[in-house]
Amino acid sequence: MKLNILGCYSATPRTFTNPTSQVLEINNHLFMIDCGEGTQVQLRKHKIKFNRIKHIFISHLHGDHFFGLVGLISTFRLLGREADLHIHAPKGLKEVITLQMKLANSWTNYNLYFHELNSKSSELIFEDDKVEVHTIPLDHRVYTNGFLFKEKAGDRKLDLNAVLNNNIDVAYYRKLKQGFDVINEDGHLIKNETVTLPPNKAKSYAFCSDTAYNEAIIPIIDKVDVLYHESTFLDQHLKLAKPTKHSTAKQAASIAKQANVGQLILGHYSTRYEDLNLFKIEAQTVFDNVLLGDDGKVFEF
Repeated sequence: MKLNILGCYSATPRTFTNPTSQVLEINNHLFMIDCGEGTQVQLRKHKIKFNRIKHIFISHLHGDHFFGLVGLISTFRLLGREADLHIHAPKGLKEVITLQMKLANSWTNYNLYFHELNSKSSELIFEDDKVEVHTIPLDHRVYTNGFLFKEKAGDRKLDLNAVLNNNIDVAYYRKLKQGFDVINEDGHLIKNETVTLPPNKAKSYAFCSDTAYNEAIIPIIDKVDVLYHESTFLDQHLKLAKPTKHSTAKQAASIAKQANVGQLILGHYSTRYEDLNLFKIEAQTVFDNVLLGDDGKVFEF
């Protein structure tokens, strides 16, 4: 599992910071999460292949989380994209994007699908044989979701020495990986657990975009491997967090601790702060395993 943070600052873009956008690589998928202004420039800068992105997840309709989307869609067209593109976003974004394309007479030459979200409960919004994605309802000034990405359990691994010693025909290797018992060449039943090893642990990632402190999300993200949680403010500016429905670094850490997550990544920093280390220091008073997100950072788990 690999996380590319293209931008993780709040409000307006600057020459040296970018609004929210991430690319998550998980089990051969490349998912984009939010698409703030300048995202496609960041994609080029960090050499991420445009054509591998098939699904884009937009948390909410504040500009610093989707203003880069129409430009990216247009660039895909100019590059001759043929693959389908799926946009999972709050209801209303389809209207915004299609109006822009209509007025510019710039319809895509590839299939563009909008999956509009409006549920206030967590729901499954994408699933294939490798990964599933659920929404995480958040508490912000407009309808907002985070997203939970979960690998499905993979195949069991062959213990080749045990397989060979038990005289199992190669034709049954696939069955063994799928967890079945098999009959060996001597006609004996071979129990699966005696010749295979458990699959690699399935990984999970939770992205919690703009939100007030919200303990309701804890059961949804319980024991997730990696949690990205917004930390717009330090605790000294808690009075600003409440009316704007944002979180502090300490609040993000509290959510991480209560949810028993493996790692916490902070982001969506207010540009009023010059030293990001202050966020980590504050969060670690509550939760130990804290990483600082920053533009261009790549995390591999």
